[in-house]
Amino acid sequence: MDQKQLFKQMIDFQKTTFDNSFKAMSTLQEQGEKMVNMFVEQAPWLPADGKQAITTWIDTYKKGRETFLDTVEKNFERVEEYFGKDETK
Repeated sequence: MDQKQLFKQMIDFQKTTFDNSFKAMSTLQEQGEKMVNMFVEQAPWLPADGKQAITTWIDTYKKGRETFLDTVEKNFERVEEYFGKDETK
C-alpha cells in the first residue's frame, strides 16, 4: 500500500473519531446546559446578576466549542489537502 494512501486513511479515521466524540461531548454539554437552566429558573434566591452571569458563561462556552470545532475542521482540511496533492510535478 502506498504510504500516502495509508496516511490519508489514518487521517480519515481520526476525523471520523473526532466528529463522533465531539458530537457525544456536545450532547452531554447541551444536557448539562438544560439542567443548569432548569435550576436557575427554579432558584428564586439567585439574584438577576447571578442568572445573567450563568447565561453569559453558557453562551461563552458554546462559542468556544464552535470556535474549537471550526479550527479543528480547518486543520483537517489542510491535512487532507496536503495528502491529496500530486507529488509527480
